[in-house]
Amino acid sequence: MGQSLDADRLIDHLQRAGQHLAPLYTMSGDEPLLVVEAGDALRHAARQAGYTERTSLVMDARSDWSAVFAATQSVSLFGDKRLLEIKLPTGKPGKTGAETLGKLATQAAAQADPNTLIVVSLPRLDKATRESKWVQALAQGGIMVDIASIDRTRLPAWIGARLARQQQRTDSATLQWMADKVEGNLLAAHQEIQKLALLYPEGQLSAEDVERAVLNVARYDVFGLRDAMLAGDAARTVRMLEGLRAEGEALPLVLWAVGDEIRLLARVAEARAAGQDSGALMRRLRIFGAHEKLALQALARVPANSWPMAVQHAHEVDRLIKGLPVAGRLSDPWEEMIRLALRIAAGGRA
Repeated sequence: MGQSLDADRLIDHLQRAGQHLAPLYTMSGDEPLLVVEAGDALRHAARQAGYTERTSLVMDARSDWSAVFAATQSVSLFGDKRLLEIKLPTGKPGKTGAETLGKLATQAAAQADPNTLIVVSLPRLDKATRESKWVQALAQGGIMVDIASIDRTRLPAWIGARLARQQQRTDSATLQWMADKVEGNLLAAHQEIQKLALLYPEGQLSAEDVERAVLNVARYDVFGLRDAMLAGDAARTVRMLEGLRAEGEALPLVLWAVGDEIRLLARVAEARAAGQDSGALMRRLRIFGAHEKLALQALARVPANSWPMAVQHAHEVDRLIKGLPVAGRLSDPWEEMIRLALRIAAGGRA
């Protein structure tokens, strides 16, 4: 099979594929908004194609990879087709995991109409990992979706394209102004675009209308929450989460901001534990300036072996948001979100 797509072409592919999806999709990227959107689109297409049962596994080099094969071979009680999501936050499956993924890719390539649709989610991969045998096997066995980040120079055009989706438009100078105000942050841009859809009708938006909407920010914001969490200010972290909840902020957006930060710092913590140049990695992850100082505080406070558990905790909050029960977790996803943020702010376990 061996086809490569970007995030936009994935949407076109899913619309054309209809009931005939590929047996294996591998998604790689670090931009949380685009990763979540691509995953949601793929899950929606899978449901439409009859993959009504869903199993999600978060794996790493220390995981029991036999569970992956067990998930592909077990038979549904009702004969439903299954979507199997394998999430690899570290991007490092280890020897057994690499062999398992290679075998899955070979099996997937040989199945024209599989009962199990496999989706492998990876962070952005470096050159050496991209050239590894297991990644090459995944690329050859199905469809590789490369979810590229939107760099600062492309952001105005990206904002314009997103406005066009909701039948709105504005001039190039205003698009540039919006990109400057969100400081290149895609999630912040997404929030502002959604706000414009709620405040104004379809059609041309004046610069004054856009500025009025963007500058009218809430008292509590997800980036302030991130900074409070990294700084170890537990009381402010809880206060900001309660404020976001009271203001009706969408919990998935809160989780994107907090969960993405945890995932990035988990990678840095792993690099530090392995004796690698964590400073270079932080630069590649675009952690600079004041953000870097706060991130270093969090890394010093939270034990290295606690970060993978925090990544898993974020995944479990995501399940709660989707209405799926998680053993050992509170039923209220907002309350569990507080526990997640506090495990970083307080440097403890939750």
